[in-house]
Amino acid sequence: MFFSGRKLTQCLLQVEIVEGCRLPVLRKNQEHEDEWPLAEILSVKEVSSRKLFYVHYIDFNKRLDEWVTGDRLDMKKLQFPKKEAKTPTKNGLPGSRPSSPEREVNGTARRLIPPQPGRKRKANCGGTDEDSQDSSDGIPTAPRMTGSLVSDRSHDDIVTRMKNIECIELGRHRLKPWYFSPYPQELTALPILYLCEFCLKYLKSLKCLQRHLTKCNLRHPPGNEIYRKGTISFFEIDGRKNKTYSQNLCLLAKCFLDHKTLYYDTDPFLFYVMTEYDSKGFHIVGYFSKEKESTEDYNVACILTLPPYQRRGYGKLLIEFSYELSKVEGKTGTPEKPLSDLGLLSYRSYWSQTILEILMDLKPDNGERPQITINEISEITSVKKEDVISTLQYLNLINYYKGQYILTLSEDIVEGHERAMQKRHLRIDPKCLHFTPKDWSKRGKW
Repeated sequence: MFFSGRKLTQCLLQVEIVEGCRLPVLRKNQEHEDEWPLAEILSVKEVSSRKLFYVHYIDFNKRLDEWVTGDRLDMKKLQFPKKEAKTPTKNGLPGSRPSSPEREVNGTARRLIPPQPGRKRKANCGGTDEDSQDSSDGIPTAPRMTGSLVSDRSHDDIVTRMKNIECIELGRHRLKPWYFSPYPQELTALPILYLCEFCLKYLKSLKCLQRHLTKCNLRHPPGNEIYRKGTISFFEIDGRKNKTYSQNLCLLAKCFLDHKTLYYDTDPFLFYVMTEYDSKGFHIVGYFSKEKESTEDYNVACILTLPPYQRRGYGKLLIEFSYELSKVEGKTGTPEKPLSDLGLLSYRSYWSQTILEILMDLKPDNGERPQITINEISEITSVKKEDVISTLQYLNLINYYKGQYILTLSEDIVEGHERAMQKRHLRIDPKCLHFTPKDWSKRGKW
């Protein structure tokens, strides 16, 4: 018996394609030619009698994962999944903690204590008297407590490896999430998830959002405005005092951050939200969080610029602001690891520009070559010494000459730096910062 190519493909799709299979998949690229990278099948579903396959492109970032049709699969190079021994899984909530095993073994991962039913708290959003999401909108009062980012092949892990939200409407923007975020399961099946752009409350429909907006009095993030210049403002939010807003912020951020696991104990964190002001209010652009007390000199836990504002200099502005806070605190700081791929690029760029700015401003002393130590660069910039050294090595500036280390700036480095600084229009003005550090060690349980 012989089959045509199309019938053979359909037969193979019905019988052999299962979760864990690997094969080349046509990836449609808008900027370059289409390509056929190796991909793993994470899930299979049937819609209108047609099979769809959720694929992860091996060696590509997970934000490029997508549902594809069977005609984009190269069945000739199908690889079946290898059998693996099953290992016990941990159930947790993805979000704002590094997902490394070391952090979990050391006991630093925090768990959410579910709120007690019927218990009401002071409102965070004007016009409502509930700390959780309105049950009147038909939405569960808390995100579901399933899913894990532990690297195994369990069902829970497959769930968290797949994007679960199609689209988010936030103010005038519609966002396509990159990663899984543990919003209530009832909402993830909807074509659009609606968020209030001021309190970040999640709602199931435009009608519910419109009703909510008549009750929500917020036109800016809760907390204290500690910086304003032009249309840019920063608000400092205490994760204990504004728990609901902080948790909703983490849920939104998880849509675009894959390398962190989110725990809903936001009490130990401060959140710094950057906004852009217009006649309608203060619109969220991005944020970073930091621990109130960090034993490892971390001045950032999570950092995110929302997609509509990326590639416009806001990421570097967030980083610069975090170091301005460290300067006021009289400390050196470093971001919590691991950094995302985009985060690492942003930090390397910021460190490079900041250090080169210092070096190029040095003046010769009595005709002698200008001198500066690593410690002095660290003190001036508040960049941790290890990050200064790694940046100098990355730029290939350190040379050993006549028994001592010297820094050599080539013409290419200088010209590249000058070009980059000409494009960098957004800068933090320290005179516009109104910030008084708190000594959290004297405040008991925050």
